[in-house]
Amino acid sequence: MMRRGILQVSAMILGGFLFFSVSFGGAIAWIFSKLFQHTTQGLSLLCGGFLVGLLVLDIIPSSFQIYQSFGIILGIFIGYFIFQLLDTLFHASHAQNPSVSLLTLAMIIHTIPISLTVGNLLGNAALSISLTASIILHHVPEGFALSTALISQGERLWRLFIYFFIFSVFFSIFIWFGQYWALPEKAQGILMGISIGLIATASISEFILHQLRYVSFRSFFMYLILGYLLSYIFHTLVE
Repeated sequence: MMRRGILQVSAMILGGFLFFSVSFGGAIAWIFSKLFQHTTQGLSLLCGGFLVGLLVLDIIPSSFQIYQSFGIILGIFIGYFIFQLLDTLFHASHAQNPSVSLLTLAMIIHTIPISLTVGNLLGNAALSISLTASIILHHVPEGFALSTALISQGERLWRLFIYFFIFSVFFSIFIWFGQYWALPEKAQGILMGISIGLIATASISEFILHQLRYVSFRSFFMYLILGYLLSYIFHTLVE
């Protein structure tokens, strides 16, 4: 009973660390938003370029190293169709900032396999301090991406912390689930694929192509490349 209580506290502590991690990424995004405060299109493109970099440099390579290709590819197609369905529903209901909501959903889905794995390893020597630190630091870029998306869509700053809190709560909940339930590797691969499909579709259709009509080609590529370079810097620092 005492061990179970300790593990539950550990899950909450890790959720707290995640909150500070994504908040740190959010603080960096806020600084960049001040630099580009006169162009929401530029900030959206920056976010799109960053998300593409996050996929190309981190999420996609690591997913194919860990999980089977078939499950990931299947998940990508499922993620694409989920995006199309939810995007239609959001626009039909005139929901505000559907792209941000879809991106948040993708980030939460992306976190599920990681948090379940952490839950399985809690109380085990395999979960070292370095592994825990790398998992927490891994979410700094995600905090930056989500914050940039929120700010570019005109969301207020206090809403960032609500999104971060929800993100951290889900992280803690799935860590807790992971202590009692091991998700099959095939299912984890499909979940990763779904998150990749959602993030890729949201970044390309909502944050990149949607801005093409509002900015010059020069500015379009400049913001995209800057976002990608920022993702590369984050990736290098976290690695």
